[in-house]
Amino acid sequence: MIISQTPYRVSFAGGGTDLPSFYQKEMGAVLSVGLSQHMYVTVSPRFKASTRVAYTKTEIADSIEQIEHTIAREALRMTELGKHLEITTIGDVPSGTGLGSSSSLAVGLLNALNAYKGQITSPQKLAEQACQIEIDILKKPIGKQDQYAAAYGSLNYIRFHANNSVDVEPVPYQPETLRELEARTLLLYTAQQRSADDILLKQSAGTQRQDTFAVLREMRDLADEMRKVISGNGDIDQFAELLHAGWL
Repeated sequence: MIISQTPYRVSFAGGGTDLPSFYQKEMGAVLSVGLSQHMYVTVSPRFKASTRVAYTKTEIADSIEQIEHTIAREALRMTELGKHLEITTIGDVPSGTGLGSSSSLAVGLLNALNAYKGQITSPQKLAEQACQIEIDILKKPIGKQDQYAAAYGSLNYIRFHANNSVDVEPVPYQPETLRELEARTLLLYTAQQRSADDILLKQSAGTQRQDTFAVLREMRDLADEMRKVISGNGDIDQFAELLHAGWL
């Protein structure tokens, strides 16, 4: 049995600049951190010549094409795996809570399936494959930050370029800086769940407006400022002021 553990993420600043409507005109950038909340995927052999996929429901399919879970179906296609497999997914947090759960699932499933084949896959490759599934194949109107945040984990400054390349720069910090940030941060469950697709479609369309584009540019620049604070003096009060400015 193969078990993968993939983090959810929180984005501090720069969200929206990872959409092609922005980064194909100017470089996008986000500052994000992996959480100690995870998506777990197990892949194990199945005696019967079918595929069993268990998530909020359970599917047993005689062919990949019959699998309703879109990410599972396309990940199996991509890795050229299929029958005689049991796949289960378990999340610490419900989907639709804004923590990038679908991308954590895509990355975790690809990681587990590749490992089942005896292949160790780099974080860069996992993120690229997850983007290919979610954006290119399934045509989700999402950006690229979630896949890279899930694949790399930890605290990163992620840049998105017009040629579709992505740079992930780990942010150096003092251990006490991260401990203080964690101690002074509350992440609350609101009992609300929603699909981000409709929201991101509107956001992408809104990027065409000059005033909205200018605001996104400011949010990208805030991500860089926050990165410098964390890796520099570690002043969490200053970090909080920048975070507040980003939300405004």
